[in-house]
Amino acid sequence: MKRNLPVLIASAIVLAILVSLGNWQVRRLAEKEAYLAELGAMISAEAVALPQQATPEDHQFLAVRTEGRFTGAPLRFLVSTRDAGAGYRFVQAFETEGRRVMVDRGFIPTARKDMTVPENAATVTGNLHWPNERDSYTPENDRAANIWYAREVPLMAEALGAEPLLIVAREITPPQDGIAPLPVDTSGIPNRHLEYIITWYGLALTWVIMTAYFLRRRARTSQP
Repeated sequence: MKRNLPVLIASAIVLAILVSLGNWQVRRLAEKEAYLAELGAMISAEAVALPQQATPEDHQFLAVRTEGRFTGAPLRFLVSTRDAGAGYRFVQAFETEGRRVMVDRGFIPTARKDMTVPENAATVTGNLHWPNERDSYTPENDRAANIWYAREVPLMAEALGAEPLLIVAREITPPQDGIAPLPVDTSGIPNRHLEYIITWYGLALTWVIMTAYFLRRRARTSQP
């Protein structure tokens, strides 16, 4: 027994670390699921009027409804969807209640990227959003060709002469043929904590089996 004591102590320390990491991921999973549930409720909440002073800290994903008129040419954002493949998001200026804001109208297939988008009166229901889509791998926007790669609210507002306020449409009335809304949802928020739980607890179980195998083999080899 004394011979195996250092091995048992070391094994217990490693096992405690692995189990504690698994327990931590269990807590993180509960926190993430609660956050996603809260976020989902916020996104699908009853729509309200546009706030006068909207900020990403206080109004991210706020459900809103407003009436007005689309105006001017849209910006085209290259995007790919699971169901429809490659295409573009159309972001267009929207004049409402003496303000000029921006609306992400939705998805256009690549083949229809040059379609005419009407400047029509409409009611828009959607969510305020300040996307964070640019990283070190994102190409620079090709403004000359009107091909954008990341929705950046200040740059879009500058290009469209609008407030830095983006509504991602969930529903537009009357609907525009050929434009499918791509509403805000929680599907793009990663939640891999269950995978991490399985990993850490699996490693803990593997460690127990390896330790038991080592001690058993050691006992056999020590026999005369």
